Amino acid sequence: QVQLVESGGGLVQAGGSLRLSCAASERTFSTYNMGWFRQAPGKEREFVAAITWSGGNTAYADSVKGRFTISRDNAKNTVYLQMNSLRPEDTAVYYCAAARGGYGLQYKPAYDYWGQGTQVTVSS
Repeated sequence: QVQLVESGGGLVQAGGSLRLSCAASERTFSTYNMGWFRQAPGKEREFVAAITWSGGNTAYADSVKGRFTISRDNAKNTVYLQMNSLRPEDTAVYYCAAARGGYGLQYKPAYDYWGQGTQVTVSS
């Protein structure tokens, strides 16, 4: 069982930056592919970014490409989401997730474990 704990959310003005962290309890963290999703009020949870177990491959939603960067530190069992040039429409609860498999990482069913989420609010 992998436990995931997100941190780093908060309130920021439009144009600002935040870095989210997701710490994993599992020693085999380095074998999991990781993803970030977000869910705004009244909307479906949507894909934001994913990174493979080695960090060698990443993927992003079109809405965040060029502004967000996903990375990981396997020695620290942590995955990060650097968010720059934030917009009010980025306001959501952000979740990290871990996947044993490597296919369909932009889709929720690919993931085996989820964190509780961290709130990000971007004011205009």
